[in-house]
Amino acid sequence: MDYLPIFIDLKHRQCLVVGGGDIAARKAALLLKAQASVSIVAPEISEMCRQLLDDDRYVGKIEWINAKFSPTYLGEQILVIAATDDENVNLQVYQAAKDRKILANVADQPEMCDFILPSVLDRSPIVVAISSGGQSPILARQLRARLETLIPPAYSKLGLLVGEYRERVKAKFGQLKQRRRFWESVLQGPVADHVLAGRDGLAIKTLESLIEETSDNALQHGEVYLVGAGPGDPDLLTFKALRLMQQADVVFYDRLVSKEILALVRKEAEMVYVGKQRAWHSKRQDEINLLLLEHAQAGKRVLRLKGGDPFIFGRGGEEIATLAEQKIPFQVVPGITAASGVACYSGIPLTHRDYSQSCVFVTGQLKEGELDLNWQALVQPRQTVVVYMGLAGLDILSQQLQSHGMRADMPAALVQQGTTENQQVWVSTIAELPDLAKKQQPVAPTLLIVGEVVQLHNQLSWFSQ
Repeated sequence: MDYLPIFIDLKHRQCLVVGGGDIAARKAALLLKAQASVSIVAPEISEMCRQLLDDDRYVGKIEWINAKFSPTYLGEQILVIAATDDENVNLQVYQAAKDRKILANVADQPEMCDFILPSVLDRSPIVVAISSGGQSPILARQLRARLETLIPPAYSKLGLLVGEYRERVKAKFGQLKQRRRFWESVLQGPVADHVLAGRDGLAIKTLESLIEETSDNALQHGEVYLVGAGPGDPDLLTFKALRLMQQADVVFYDRLVSKEILALVRKEAEMVYVGKQRAWHSKRQDEINLLLLEHAQAGKRVLRLKGGDPFIFGRGGEEIATLAEQKIPFQVVPGITAASGVACYSGIPLTHRDYSQSCVFVTGQLKEGELDLNWQALVQPRQTVVVYMGLAGLDILSQQLQSHGMRADMPAALVQQGTTENQQVWVSTIAELPDLAKKQQPVAPTLLIVGEVVQLHNQLSWFSQ
């Protein structure tokens, strides 16, 4: 980050704005909204500045110093904003502020900014600030406009309601973990629904009942979230996956979970890598099962984050079986499996009216150097075959499919790290694919797609890296 995003308490503190135009007026208005005491220094001021001076809300909070800027005006100010159309004056303000160790901002000149004034979505006490670091203020404003539709004004009332009951909840629940869980349930349940629907009285009544009726023990139970993270692109996560990722106390994640997805997990959560790859496992499967159980029994909310879908070659069923035996509550959130996500991003439909009426998913993982698959079932007309973890056994796959009747020129594709910026697609035939792999050296995760639909790749490919 080029700037640390912080919120500063400016109540009754002195701030200086140099300049008298409309830009200066907008900067001064923002400071006044934060309850700062504002001085405008300029020999002339615009009508917008005069309106601020005449506004009854700001009586005694804003003054106009009818003069050119002088460093002598930098006295008790906590920050200064320069918004003139004279570059020499702006530079003078910036240098004078730096000499006095006062934070300075020169409008539209990021190189002379100790802080950035963000685009603000105000739902006080909830405030969302968006900054582009001075690179694209228009983009920041567009993002704010988008958030305006996602965060309605009623969130202001919800924030105020929580603030009113914060001390009461703190007195009822002594542990921070208990309070966090209580408020998370409140903000995702009927209390929030009532406030957002304008039923303020019912919201208060419901909240008071929850405070009285919720026991300490009810907030101590552990739970496991088995969540599919999809094939790599964070935009493919479900809303439920994101919500549970933000609630977790501890996260056990796989090798195939991208760093962009991991960045969306609650920042305070403990992160534990339990990835596995061919011939090397950081944790054996039975160890992972036990870790989930132990942490849930300790009262933690455990997130098991797995690439793709946990029930499609993800061994998710084994993990929740252990939990079910011990009566540990759990949730399973499906993810977009690699076959679906990678095929879409490669422009290869898994089914197509003219080419394929069925699709089969198989694992190409070797066991003692062999592949035990129902080869005859894979060699069927008008069918697409998707092979997970098939790189190591690619030679065997090619040979066996051909020996069981698949024609040598059947179209086939290798897709490396699909849906991510590292996606690569290599199209060939089932006979020539092993030689292609030796030449290109694809890295895991790489998916193999076999079938007539592969020939549509060049026509339908849309995802550009």
